[in-house]
Amino acid sequence: MKTPKILIRIAAILMLVHLLGHTMGFSGWKKATDPAQQEIIKQMTGPKFPFMGAIHSMGDYYDGFGYGCSIAILLFILVLWFVSGELNTSPRLAKKVLLSVSLCILAWGIDEILFFFPFAICVTMLTFVLTITAYFLYKPGELVVNKPL
Repeated sequence: MKTPKILIRIAAILMLVHLLGHTMGFSGWKKATDPAQQEIIKQMTGPKFPFMGAIHSMGDYYDGFGYGCSIAILLFILVLWFVSGELNTSPRLAKKVLLSVSLCILAWGIDEILFFFPFAICVTMLTFVLTITAYFLYKPGELVVNKPL
């Protein structure tokens, strides 16, 4: 059965779209043209203060969180892609990792519902649906056709 593998690979590709959109959109946050946004950006990037042994502005921390999110999304992509290739060789581990990643992606999607915008929410929740569907469709012991995608 190759359906779970295809669903997982599609999920990985969706997360790649999410990564590209997030990284491109996030990297331009300081280029706002609205005067109110420019004032907030000025306040976030100007004053620096000590926190846990480092001196940074809120903008520095915002940058760090944004890049950290890009790294986490990249990790989701890699884990999903690798799991899709291990369905035959390590089926029990692949299934456990797939469930773990699916639940983390669901949590990520809930975070996006609370704090972000519809496109990101849709991509993440669709990724969750694909990965959890693959989890329930995949039965360890069934051979997954290994054709390159």
